Amino acid sequence: MSCSGKVILTFFVCTLPTLLSASSWFNFFSDVEENQSIGEEMVSPIVNREVEASVIAHDWPFVVDNVYCEAWSYHRHQNWDFMDRLVKLLSDGEVDKGSVEAATELVLKSTEKKDGALLQYSLSLRAQSPLCELHRTLARSHMLSHPTKLSTTEAFFVSLGKQDFIGATLTDLSTLIALSNDHDGQREEEMLLPDEVVRNTDTNQNDSPLIILYANMGSDVFVQLYQALVEKQLRFVVRHRGNIFFEENGGMTTALQGYGVRLDVRNVEYRVFDDRSTSVDGNEASLLNTSSLEHLTNHTLAGINLSQLKISGEEKFKLQSELWKLHEAQQIHSQLIPPKWQRRKLSLQAATVISESQTDVLLTLQDVSQNLPSVASTLVHVPVTEELVALVDSMEPILRQTNGVALTINGRRVPIGRPSFNVFDLLDMMREEQELLDGMWSKLNPFLSRKGIQQVQKVWTLGEGHFLGTGGHDDENDDYAADNEEQELSGTVRRIDVGRKWKGAVLYVNDVEKDEMYMTWPRSVQQAVMSMQFGAPPTVRRNLFTILCVLDPLEENALHHAGLGLGSQLMQASYPVRVGHLIVNGQDIKKCKAWIRDNGITDPDLPCPTDPVFDAKVTNNDQLLKIPASTHAIHRLIAKVNEEYSGQPLLPSFTDYFFQRLNMYTVDGGSLTMGDMVRTFGEIMQQLDGMSSNSATKFAFDALNGLDSIKGATYGKALRFSLNRAITPGMGFLNGRPLSMENDPGKMFMEEQNFIFGLIMKGKITDSKPKSIYGSILTGDGVFPRLHPLLNDSDDEHLDLNHGLLSDSLLMPKNFVIEDAPDAVFVVEAVVNMKSKDDIDFIANFLNIMDAFPNKLQDGASTANVLIGYRIVCAPSDSTPALCSILSNAGILDVERIKIILSQEGILEKSIDDIITSVADIDGTIREKLSSFNFAKSWTRGNRVPPANFVCVNGKSYAPEEGALSKDDIELLLSMEISRSKATTKMLSNHLSFDTSNKKYFEAISKASIFLARQFSKSEKGKGKRMDMVNEVIELEKEEKLDNNPLRFSWNMDDSEELKMQVSVALDPATEDAQRVAPFLLAFRDVLKFPLQMVLLPTPLTGDDKSVPITSYYRFVADPNAMPDRNPPKASFSNLPTNHILTLRMDVPESWNVQQTRSIQDTDNLRCEIQMGCSDDTQHDGTADQTILPQDRRQITRVEYGLKNLLIFGQCYDATRKSPPNGLQLALSKEKEKSRTESQAAAEISPDGTLQVSYRPSEEDTYYSDTLVMKTVGYWQLRANPGIWQLNIAPESRGAEIFDMVDGNIENGQIKLSKKQVNNATKTIYVKDFTANEDTRVLIVKRRPGWEKASLFYEDKKVAKSSDDDVIHVFSLATGHLYERFLKIMMLSVTKRTSMKVKFWLFENFLSPTFKASAESMAKRIGCEVDFVTYKWPEFLRGQSEKQRIIWGYKILFLDVLFPLNVKKIIYVDADQVVRGDLKELWEMDLKGAPYGYTPMCSSRESTLGFQFWRGGFWESHLRGKPYHISALYVVDLEKFRKDLVGDTLRSTYQQLSADPNSLANLDQDLPNYAQHQVPIFSLPQEWLWCESWCSDESKAAAKTIDLCNNPLHKEPKVSMAKRVISGDLFEESWIELDAEVEAYEKEYLDLQSMQ
Repeated sequence: MSCSGKVILTFFVCTLPTLLSASSWFNFFSDVEENQSIGEEMVSPIVNREVEASVIAHDWPFVVDNVYCEAWSYHRHQNWDFMDRLVKLLSDGEVDKGSVEAATELVLKSTEKKDGALLQYSLSLRAQSPLCELHRTLARSHMLSHPTKLSTTEAFFVSLGKQDFIGATLTDLSTLIALSNDHDGQREEEMLLPDEVVRNTDTNQNDSPLIILYANMGSDVFVQLYQALVEKQLRFVVRHRGNIFFEENGGMTTALQGYGVRLDVRNVEYRVFDDRSTSVDGNEASLLNTSSLEHLTNHTLAGINLSQLKISGEEKFKLQSELWKLHEAQQIHSQLIPPKWQRRKLSLQAATVISESQTDVLLTLQDVSQNLPSVASTLVHVPVTEELVALVDSMEPILRQTNGVALTINGRRVPIGRPSFNVFDLLDMMREEQELLDGMWSKLNPFLSRKGIQQVQKVWTLGEGHFLGTGGHDDENDDYAADNEEQELSGTVRRIDVGRKWKGAVLYVNDVEKDEMYMTWPRSVQQAVMSMQFGAPPTVRRNLFTILCVLDPLEENALHHAGLGLGSQLMQASYPVRVGHLIVNGQDIKKCKAWIRDNGITDPDLPCPTDPVFDAKVTNNDQLLKIPASTHAIHRLIAKVNEEYSGQPLLPSFTDYFFQRLNMYTVDGGSLTMGDMVRTFGEIMQQLDGMSSNSATKFAFDALNGLDSIKGATYGKALRFSLNRAITPGMGFLNGRPLSMENDPGKMFMEEQNFIFGLIMKGKITDSKPKSIYGSILTGDGVFPRLHPLLNDSDDEHLDLNHGLLSDSLLMPKNFVIEDAPDAVFVVEAVVNMKSKDDIDFIANFLNIMDAFPNKLQDGASTANVLIGYRIVCAPSDSTPALCSILSNAGILDVERIKIILSQEGILEKSIDDIITSVADIDGTIREKLSSFNFAKSWTRGNRVPPANFVCVNGKSYAPEEGALSKDDIELLLSMEISRSKATTKMLSNHLSFDTSNKKYFEAISKASIFLARQFSKSEKGKGKRMDMVNEVIELEKEEKLDNNPLRFSWNMDDSEELKMQVSVALDPATEDAQRVAPFLLAFRDVLKFPLQMVLLPTPLTGDDKSVPITSYYRFVADPNAMPDRNPPKASFSNLPTNHILTLRMDVPESWNVQQTRSIQDTDNLRCEIQMGCSDDTQHDGTADQTILPQDRRQITRVEYGLKNLLIFGQCYDATRKSPPNGLQLALSKEKEKSRTESQAAAEISPDGTLQVSYRPSEEDTYYSDTLVMKTVGYWQLRANPGIWQLNIAPESRGAEIFDMVDGNIENGQIKLSKKQVNNATKTIYVKDFTANEDTRVLIVKRRPGWEKASLFYEDKKVAKSSDDDVIHVFSLATGHLYERFLKIMMLSVTKRTSMKVKFWLFENFLSPTFKASAESMAKRIGCEVDFVTYKWPEFLRGQSEKQRIIWGYKILFLDVLFPLNVKKIIYVDADQVVRGDLKELWEMDLKGAPYGYTPMCSSRESTLGFQFWRGGFWESHLRGKPYHISALYVVDLEKFRKDLVGDTLRSTYQQLSADPNSLANLDQDLPNYAQHQVPIFSLPQEWLWCESWCSDESKAAAKTIDLCNNPLHKEPKVSMAKRVISGDLFEESWIELDAEVEAYEKEYLDLQSMQ
């Protein structure tokens, strides 16, 4: 770089270049010597401010043997080959097993090479540690029951037979074998853990009892017992023993990884840190001054290493003075966050620096993204070339799809953002992908070369859209586009023509193009597109969408209809949708079908005959009450209304109400009469149209009486239309696409909307053309005249039949003539049960169809050359006939001979020799081969394989009704698969030579097509479509003819002999997700050695984008080199700015509940002190040795968090009502240990924040936790440690009377109950991993008979008085040492002034460990109780990024689930309040039926009237005269709050409002005030909260609480305000006196701890 080069602010580089030391990101602004380390610092400040943070599972012991357990747990399905290899190495005795490193090396030697890197990464992350801890707890339980026998051995076994047996030696094992203890199958099933695999289940000893071997797997006794169990072929499993005496003796704990740590630069508008640790003069601007320069000889200043200078004396001091000025200016510059206007191109500038890295692009990415606050001020001066800007602009469409970062593994998207990201989910994903690669290799390797298989992997990675040539969109691919406009509008999805010839059959409730109610809608389709871009519905006067609902209103589940629900939602949201109803009855359709068959009807338009609705003699409603209603009658009545009110707004409303009211009669097996129907009709028409009762009755009788003569629409036409289209009640269609509740209708609508708007953008739909969008869409390719069962198969399931048949089983059609390579290749398989003559007839019919099949197939507007091979497969059976061996070699015979064989009488009973002998002209070689071949009698059918005879085309299956297979069925299967087959054939053309004599050609293409179809189908089901953003960029480069994209990089792309996972990432380097993903990219490249491609996609202009972490430093802890016994994992920050206050935030997996266990400094306000620096020692006691300069003292802050427990969360649904049972109380419990006599360990928190273990004899209580089910997605959350738990409906609760637990799941949005229901009282939960526990994800409950309509809350029922009713419960929260100080003062003032016993519930998520320990001590001294509560913000609820807003959210959003359910009322008091009144008065106050009471905002201080936002603007109009309340103090009736589901209402309102990041400025009080119209607030008397900012001085005397709220007129520090405001004659104790009393209690506690 020349001195006139790219970067300003580094002018000193040109002066003394050889004296520089540069950080990784700074290297890109200056030349770097080759031997320079990437880790060197650009500027080594005089004070290197550091922060370290770690997470420890303090209750989980770690020993070397944990490594063996974790490796054993890692091998999915517990690979016994791995264990055998490990035991062999251990038994050899030549290995070192005394260290974690040695144990790791040993398990890696025992693992297959392809799994080694992932296993090593898993071990470093301690990913399997929860399961090992679960094993340990089970082992400990056995030890406590048999302490004498088991306490000294490193391995023991438990036998679970009719009688339990416990042993620890080979002698004990021999004794067990001699007992011949019978096994208890049911008990074994209960005792086995999920995924636990039993060894030796296939031996002749499988009737022996199951043995559970608990062991430290590195011990000699384990090796002996294991080898004996294997040798004796006993059935056993292996579990970890571990340190089972950890609770008594302590030991090494488990250091965890997989979390992030964020340091936010705090903008301190008000001084909110504890002044007790501030330096005397309060100056925090600088740590050093020039008077200390004589001590700086060995330090770096302004990037200059002084130790390298050969100068001394006055010259050196002069240079030091000058460099200090430069250093201080440079340090200030590096700590200065640029203003918004200056950082508009920050993302581009970061990408420039990274792309021009002279060392390592990924390290530079990590350095820049994770240290943005320090580097931003330099980045903003980096010039960006016009070429780069142009390139980024061209990639912007791809950028919009990434949402910051798009990371894919084999094309599978990894959710890298919070709260979804979990590194342990990522690890599981990589293991799944490796298993898929292994499976692909084993399936395709017999037929394809390595390069061919790698080609399959490539297209699989790129996704189905790229593979099929549609680019992932639903619009037509240009290569296959039809010739005319109508055909082009049909798209690539399958549709049914339910539009043509509908007149007289379908009853449309609206017409967007004709009805008056749409007159004001614009006609321009382009305007509709613009509306969508701005988030508004596309209100255009065109029938863009047509929904047809086929229904029978008399069916009980008629309203559980995809079309009805979707149509209603879209109409209410003002979408241009037309809704029609086809009202028919299933039995009437069958009668119509019989009439056509019996009378030989050939006219497809002839309506079905119908009987009169009722006898003409019926003349009044009383008579109608005796006549059951019919679907025919409902159709007539709606048709009459449709005729009379066509085009009017009444019509849609009438049909909605009418269907709903009729359905009320049919729910729970009820019935509907004609009279009920007529009365309901009259009530609705009176409400909607003012029609009198008599007029409504006459209208109904006119419609129902007489012949089918209503003009236009008739029930007979509806039946015939339904029969012609093969559609039945319950079906729905969107523009001809079949809808179902099983497949998200909303998702399908979004796809169709994208398709329609794509046609608008292409000009194929305009303001006037086509005349009928619906008719055009239902014409052309992919539109079928009637609904074949295959077309209604939305699963698109493909079968991979593992029958093991070889190519000799394949036959080819006799008319097969093909010279050139085919366009598509198919393998058609008929799977037949081979049990009866019907099965033989099925085979004969199949042979006749396939033998005559042509080699041409219609493919849209063109014809494709197809190559077809077909075979007959015998379905798995215990007694397979000899005929199957003949059919398995059908390819070496001809079809005619096969037909002769099939025509023989009793062919299923004949032997192979008899069959061969009966056929003439079979030469000796073929005869010998047929005689010697034995068909495998059993192959796995699998869960998805149809039980009846069926056919498969490249895996796509169809089981014909009544066994009647037709050529049309085969043709439809082929047409459904032709696109995929063509793509596969083309893909493999370079890897396969076309040779019809080599039938592996068929198998290769068919197997590859099946594999891709199955994988793409699985991707659709919950894992997202596979795609690769980097490939999108590569395609763009081809279009732009760009040879060298400076923003795209790749590593490890060399040709490999083995299949490896392909990793691609497209990212904006200046985003939070980039901070998180950066260390994983290094691991993918350097540790796992995956092929990696990366493209930088910077945002052209950042603007006010809050996603740029401009004020956040970040580290993610996932170090592959971390070791528990050395180099323990932690987040490390260095060279942090000394003039900024920092706030530490943890970024942990959703299932973790972590709390601080060691923190000397205030993690809310991490700051540096003048002269004493930034270290923990200084902050702890303020007595740092003044003779040691800060630059000679390590300035480090250490924070430790403990994993307190793991969260169990999921969804709960009521199977009776198909909705969440919100308010249902759930409880989690664990039985206490049976024979515990040993001492129990207790954790004490020392004054410096560290954990100390003390011991006391005690019996462990049963753990218990409870919660409520939320309305939103039925969410519930509980906490537990690794172990086996029981989840049940809370005993003694209302829900325990109403509900039973049932076995079931949610499939495609529907509740599916298991046929076998085992236990209805409890559900066993295994807490064993860091990922979401699939077993607990869904909890299904069902109402007991007679309780179908019961409420979950007692109505006016007196609840028994509890012992806790005389206690006032006070809730509060705080963060930071200052507010913890305030909180103690508040607690003291409440206890002093309140005449009842007080219990404080403190939210512990943000409290320091020192506070929690000392607060409990103080509570005992002042006579109150303290307990701590916690809750994890649910993933479904929109999160907050600012810590203050997170705290506000916890203050209001989870009150119904935060406290134990026996707490009936709570009073919230802000931490910075001092209470002067008796809270008993507030506790006993009548809230007049409101769930909570708040104090209205004061308005008596005139000087701040202008700041009272609630007096004007939005709040004035929204409140409509209601007061705006302050949230500093409120009382909550939790019983009322829970009963009225207020928590759900608040969360729903929050979710709606928080979509706008600018709403809810004061979340904790704006939310309840906004929701006042739904949830009333009782206004507490004004004297219950006085705040100087808003309340007059005159009102202070009556105040019962004093709140230290911030004053908008001046930014007075909190402590200063407290000392001033809370003093004088109005107070029994001043704030200073209360503070002194609290400090005395703290000192007393610290002195006591020191003595102990």
